[in-house]
Amino acid sequence: MKKFLFLILSLLTTATVFAQDNKGVEMADAMRSSGKIYVVISVICIIFIGLAVYLFSIDRRLKKIEKNDLG
Repeated sequence: MKKFLFLILSLLTTATVFAQDNKGVEMADAMRSSGKIYVVISVICIIFIGLAVYLFSIDRRLKKIEKNDLG
C-alpha cells in the first residue's frame, strides 16, 4: 500500500513539472531590460531591513523590561 501511494505521489509531482512552460516571466524581462528591477529589489531590501531593525529594537526593549521586572 505504501509503495502504491508513493508511486501515485511521484506521478503527480512529475505531472506538475510538465505543466510549466519555459517562456519565462514577461514582466520580469521587461523590468530587467528597462532597469526598473533594481528599483524593486532595492525597495524590498529597504523594507526588510526596516522590519529587522524594528524587530531587534522591540526585542531589546522587551529584554530591558523583563530584566527590570525580575531584578
